[in-house]
Amino acid sequence: MDARFTRGKSAVLERALGRPRSELSLAAFALLFSELVQYCQRRVASVAELQARLALLGRHVGLRALDALVARERPGRRDTKVLGVLLFVKGPLWRALFGREADKLEQANDDERTFYVIEREPLVNTFVSVPRENSSLNCAAFAAGLLEAALGAAGFPARVSAHWHKGTTLMIKFDEAVIARDKSLEGR
Repeated sequence: MDARFTRGKSAVLERALGRPRSELSLAAFALLFSELVQYCQRRVASVAELQARLALLGRHVGLRALDALVARERPGRRDTKVLGVLLFVKGPLWRALFGREADKLEQANDDERTFYVIEREPLVNTFVSVPRENSSLNCAAFAAGLLEAALGAAGFPARVSAHWHKGTTLMIKFDEAVIARDKSLEGR
């Protein structure tokens, strides 16, 4: 073979086509997300409205991310139990979106419908500077909306909200029907 075709192969040409690696610049993400927050902030009057708008935008991302990730990670398989879908959220979904697994997954002691995904330093809060008058703003509302849409599309409808506790905690409260279905599957 001619030397001009074998010399200096590019690393891009050597990669497998099947599963692309997520290589997004952290600086690009930070710039894009901070612009998104500023865009939403100009169109709202309160912190609660801003968080609601971020959650709405997160829902759009969550639906699309789930479709792509399930097709790649679990072709032909579907989670039927709450614990299975939560482990999928904590691991592969979180890793695909934020570059690493979520720090913790916990269940509430007093309520079987409530679970917590805990992130000590969420990526969405890292690069956004919050003014003193909006100190209660938690940009992880975007991740909460994303997670709510992903769970709903997977067949596990729930309400997800972001709270400041142990860093940022996403509180997942599943519908009664989901817990009843999970109990009936355990009884088989």
